[in-house]
Amino acid sequence: MIVGALVVALVVKTFLFQAFYIPSASMEPTLQKGDRVLVNKLSYDVHDVNRGDVIVFELPPDAIGTDGIKDLIKRVIGLPGDTIETRDGVVYINDHRLDEPYLPDGTLTGDAANGNNPTIERHVVPDGTVFVMGDNRANSHDSRYADRGPIPIDSIVGRAFVLVWPPGKMGSL
Repeated sequence: MIVGALVVALVVKTFLFQAFYIPSASMEPTLQKGDRVLVNKLSYDVHDVNRGDVIVFELPPDAIGTDGIKDLIKRVIGLPGDTIETRDGVVYINDHRLDEPYLPDGTLTGDAANGNNPTIERHVVPDGTVFVMGDNRANSHDSRYADRGPIPIDSIVGRAFVLVWPPGKMGSL
């Protein structure tokens, strides 16, 4: 019975769901450092990536830092073929202002006075990639940076769908 339970657990972790630890403050206030989320690994086998999804993706081996973190979590902002840019601290997709209800009021994207928060120059998201950003715009190394850029869709591990730790904050994303 124990062996059967271990096999089931291994199959679930490998193919269906996996828990991930949030290693940084890049997704605050949505996720705090130390939170744990469950990721649906089958999600994008049944449907396309959607704008606003919170995803976990793997870094290429040459981009893994000295901390050893190889999986990152960010929010999908731009989809393949989208034209994305910031104007006066606001994100625009295909010349329409992006509604970002997950950000605290007054958050600006590309506010140089607010720490490490680069603007997005107008460009098209390449086919096969998505443009991702952390919700904590002043503390997120994301697609706005040349060394990261849009991430390949095939590097996506899955969609984070529920916060499971700490128990008092448990809920859907």
